[in-house]
Amino acid sequence: MSFENLQLKNQLCHRLYMASNNIARAYREPLRALNLTYPQYVVMMALWEKDNISIAELIERTAIDGGAMTQILKKMADKNLLSIIKDEQDKRKRVIKLSEAGQTMKLEATDIPSKVLCQFPQLAPKHMTELMALLDLVVGNTNEQE
Repeated sequence: MSFENLQLKNQLCHRLYMASNNIARAYREPLRALNLTYPQYVVMMALWEKDNISIAELIERTAIDGGAMTQILKKMADKNLLSIIKDEQDKRKRVIKLSEAGQTMKLEATDIPSKVLCQFPQLAPKHMTELMALLDLVVGNTNEQE
């Protein structure tokens, strides 16, 4: 009986795990300057794209778990980066709105993607496009099975 399929070198999941860890480490230093964690940065990017949205929409846009999102938003509100406001039409809903400090941070964050990419000089723009397309397939397939 062969156990080739159990060797780490043959595992897609392990490669994705290692890649995810490497990328997370690459973001640490640039995000430290903004006093943000990576999940907080993801929330900020979503809000910079579209501000004044419901928590449900923010969860959908970021794919961050609802329980984790609640904690992230609370910490970000404590940092005065955003406000959590009751929806005018439906008081049960909460809307997230960037503060002036949160909006200003966008200017400070503009160079983060290039700082992170500089840490992966072997990845040409073509590779990045191909990798993102392949990862979209993986994410799409796993979301369809849920």
